Amino acid sequence: MLEAILPTIVLLSVLILIHELGHFVAAKSVDIEVHRFSLGMGPRVLGFRVGETEFVLSALPIGGYVSMAGMAGDEGASALEGGGDAPHEPSPRDFDAKPLWARVWVVSAGVLMNLLFAVLVFALIPLFYGERIDPTREIVVDTRALPAAAAPLAQVPFGAEITTVNERPVATWNEVTRALIEAGTGAITLQFADAPAVTFRMPVQDSLRAAVLGAIRPVYEPVLGQVRSGEAAAAAGLLPGDRIVAAAGEPIRTWWEFQDAIRAHPGVPLPLEVERGAERVSLTVTPSAEREPGLGVERIGRLGVAPDVQVIHRSVGPGEAMQRGVQDTWQYSRTIVAFLGNLFTGQESPRQVGSVITIGQLSGEFARAGLQPFLWFMAVFSINLAVLNLLPIPILDGGHLMFMAIEAVRGRPLSVEQRVRFSHVGLIIVVGIMVWALTNDVLRVFGI
Repeated sequence: MLEAILPTIVLLSVLILIHELGHFVAAKSVDIEVHRFSLGMGPRVLGFRVGETEFVLSALPIGGYVSMAGMAGDEGASALEGGGDAPHEPSPRDFDAKPLWARVWVVSAGVLMNLLFAVLVFALIPLFYGERIDPTREIVVDTRALPAAAAPLAQVPFGAEITTVNERPVATWNEVTRALIEAGTGAITLQFADAPAVTFRMPVQDSLRAAVLGAIRPVYEPVLGQVRSGEAAAAAGLLPGDRIVAAAGEPIRTWWEFQDAIRAHPGVPLPLEVERGAERVSLTVTPSAEREPGLGVERIGRLGVAPDVQVIHRSVGPGEAMQRGVQDTWQYSRTIVAFLGNLFTGQESPRQVGSVITIGQLSGEFARAGLQPFLWFMAVFSINLAVLNLLPIPILDGGHLMFMAIEAVRGRPLSVEQRVRFSHVGLIIVVGIMVWALTNDVLRVFGI
């Protein structure tokens, strides 16, 4: 748990800082007086003043805010913001004194900064790390958890070489994955070089789509490419280059079958048959027992190994990298919006909503995987923050934009009393969501 705390602090601090910096810069660009820039909510812990603005670190690490002069109707969040600011005389530099376009710009700037951060990170990853191309086209389908609509995938023979997805040619596993994601929902036809074509339906529900995408796997040989020192595999004597032939007496054809055998034996001895050069070696490993990453409560086995997968690294130029950044940001934004829509219509379970506990678990997992995966997770989480902030709930950015849309239609703003009343309701909704998410995580910790 402790190893997840620092990545979580880094994640939340950076993304909240970026969001609030957007509001701050936009406010200054249209000459709005800013009283306070806070990282965190609640009582002030420490800070300093630059000109008219006090920059503070507050006690509750659950967000941040930029307190602007004359933002009437924002009193609903004053308790979270440490009690609000003292009354002041109306001024041309007040938020409410500015034209509608300026107020829309200031309120939207936080979301725009989060999206811009995601675009830049998604662009910088291929620019600095290059594109990791997996030339595999042979597939294996895990038929155990296929939704009914995707049942025809069970007809795909082991190791079939995929050539097109909905008539879109694919030459690498990267292209297979991207084509499946971008195909969306509905009918998808896979064509093969050495097997009959198969048509299935991609479900609308996100969890079922994830199950389908997770079931379509590349054929990786069960050969060890990496054995991490200090972990269970190294302690048992496994070496890079070892080919796993059998686990617990069952033959192993792919890396995924080996991975499943490991996961199914947390803290339990697992007999292995291994080919090492011309020799056949029998040994026993005991996978460490760890909690399932993300929202899971199940204990799974971990060995500390990685497959020997041949990949090609291709350099990516600035133009292509930026295009990738925009495309990935758009794609993940669509996915998150679709999930929220399915949550609202009941197609997704509210139990999937997580709190800071889930964020901590995921942050720790991605941080352990390395800088590149952690940066990727930061970009995806930044998009989550942007989308959630656009929900039309008073005290969120989306709620303020909703008030301004009403103003634009009726030709005058809602009264201060109406905005305060709606803000109080919004505060109750937001606190309720936070309590619900935290309850979900606590129940998951206890396996409920």
